[in-house]
Amino acid sequence: MRLDRFICKSTELERPQALAAIHAGDVRVNGAVIVAAATQVHENNHITLGGRVLTLRPSRYLMLHKPAGTLSSNLDGRYPSLFRCLDIERAADLHLVGRLDADTTGLVLLTDDGRWSFDIISPKSRCEKLYRVGLRDPISAAERPELVARFAHGLALQGEASLTRAANLSLVHPTEALLTITEGKFHQVKRMFAAVGNKVTTLHRQRIGSLDLDLMPGEWRHLSQAEVASFRPAATAVDVTAGAETPIS
Repeated sequence: MRLDRFICKSTELERPQALAAIHAGDVRVNGAVIVAAATQVHENNHITLGGRVLTLRPSRYLMLHKPAGTLSSNLDGRYPSLFRCLDIERAADLHLVGRLDADTTGLVLLTDDGRWSFDIISPKSRCEKLYRVGLRDPISAAERPELVARFAHGLALQGEASLTRAANLSLVHPTEALLTITEGKFHQVKRMFAAVGNKVTTLHRQRIGSLDLDLMPGEWRHLSQAEVASFRPAATAVDVTAGAETPIS
């Protein structure tokens, strides 16, 4: 992770204070003074601030039931930030693992572990997301087989060079569907149904990977160790704080 982030995650300093300490030459990594805040470091490096050895706080992993009319942002805008739902210290240190539109509800993950979130959102992970979709136009029994096949084959979205990945569509009602996708293009679910001539009226994310939403709107909880590990590739299962780039050795 970045050196300035390491300092913030191992002290009570905010980012401006961490940057000031780095630029002042108060930070050493493996004995060398480092003045570049973007330097990539690892928890196994010997990092000191004013001679004091720094140790990372444990990473945090949360799930939250995003209510409608909230923004997937740590700042308020046209709608309030979903971070207003969190009653937790240093909430600003957390980031969202993927986003939902303001009118979309459901499962959101938050963490301060960049590697963990990268492993989930990376296209290579093919992490499944299950959505419950409300539709404007009813889908008849006669239309269902062809529509299911089209979603499984992949759809051409406006502005995209390639088809969407295979998606699993099932109809639970003429105007309600369950859709499982393994990618996260911009407004993907809405654009997929638009590509087949329909319109999404409501959208709710119920599951990410094997993790099902079990909270009421606005509620949040910490993930268990098993839940955290379920998203982690076997090769990195024991490394919960590694940065995404090659660290100082």
